[in-house]
Amino acid sequence: MTEAKDHAALAPSAWIVRFAHLVPMYAQVLDLAAGHGRHARLFASRRARVLAVDRDAAALAMLAGVQGIETTIADLETGTWPFHDARFDAIVVTNYLHRPLFPHLLAALADDGVLLYETFAAGNERFGRPSNPGFLLRAGELLEVVRGRLTVVAFEQGEVGAERPAVVQRLAAVGPNRPWPPAIGVADSLPPP
Repeated sequence: MTEAKDHAALAPSAWIVRFAHLVPMYAQVLDLAAGHGRHARLFASRRARVLAVDRDAAALAMLAGVQGIETTIADLETGTWPFHDARFDAIVVTNYLHRPLFPHLLAALADDGVLLYETFAAGNERFGRPSNPGFLLRAGELLEVVRGRLTVVAFEQGEVGAERPAVVQRLAAVGPNRPWPPAIGVADSLPPP
């Protein structure tokens, strides 16, 4: 992998950056399937307390010593949900899909919390991996998952071009106790640390 691609892999998703302002400072954030921690680092830099979870111990090791980030090595596709009594102010998921986790994610989200989700969708198989339907969202699936539970702030689905063409689905949603309406398109304006 080239150095430019390494940097791109560590840059946070534009979708997550766009809606990061919905997550308040000092929030407890769950970064699910965190990988090398690109989103964990983003929210820690915004003064959140982040729990980065992944099954890849080597990837999580890159977060050792980063202020505001705790890591947990867990294979979320086997065994039991490791956060039964935990509640999070925000849950961030990108490039990961394991449908049996949807009820756990919704139960773990605070009543005024934020769910930011972005992953591959049906149609992506023509661009390569993932191509297994088990790893691709169906049209409108994220909307179905949150219907009656969360209020959608923004939703997109379709083909993206950039360097690596893909078909994706993206959701930003808030819990029922969140003051309405949320600010959208807000410039990031945190006070200096």
